[in-house]
Amino acid sequence: MDILSNLKYVKGSRKPKKRVGRGEGTGRGGTSTRGMNGQKSRSGAKYRAWFEGGQMPLQRRVPKKGFTNIFKIYYQVINVSDLQRMVDAGKLNEERISSAVFYKNGAISKAAAPFKILGNGELKAKLNIEAHAFSKSAKEKIEAVGGTITKIEL
Repeated sequence: MDILSNLKYVKGSRKPKKRVGRGEGTGRGGTSTRGMNGQKSRSGAKYRAWFEGGQMPLQRRVPKKGFTNIFKIYYQVINVSDLQRMVDAGKLNEERISSAVFYKNGAISKAAAPFKILGNGELKAKLNIEAHAFSKSAKEKIEAVGGTITKIEL
C-alpha cells in the first residue's frame, strides 16, 4: 500500500541536481556555469522576466489597436424567466420590486450597479418592477400580464 510519505520517484525519471561552484575538477567551478561577464554573472542579479536587455520592449513594439469607451454602461441582466422563477420560489411578493430585492435574492451581484430586464422566457405573475433599463420584449411581457414598469434614471 502506497502512503504519501512513502512515495518515491521512478528510477531514471529525475536528473541529479547540478552542484555548481565546487571546484574546477567538477567541470562547474570557476564561473559556476554563469559565463564570464555581465549582469547575470554577478551575485544578486535581478531583472524582470520581460526585460529585453535594452532592446525596445515587445509591448512597445506591437502597434496599439482599438480603444475603450469610458462612458459605456455595463448592465447586469435579469431575464423574465428569472423573475418567474423567483415568484415560483416565493421570493418576490413585494408591492414594488427594486434593486435591493434583486440583490437580496442573488439575481444581481452589485446592488448599486445598473441592471436591465431582458425578455427571455415567460412571465405569468403580475409584477411592479423598477429597473434601469428594459428590453422591448420584456416590457411587452410584463405589461401583457398586467404588471407595470418604472425606469430608474442613471
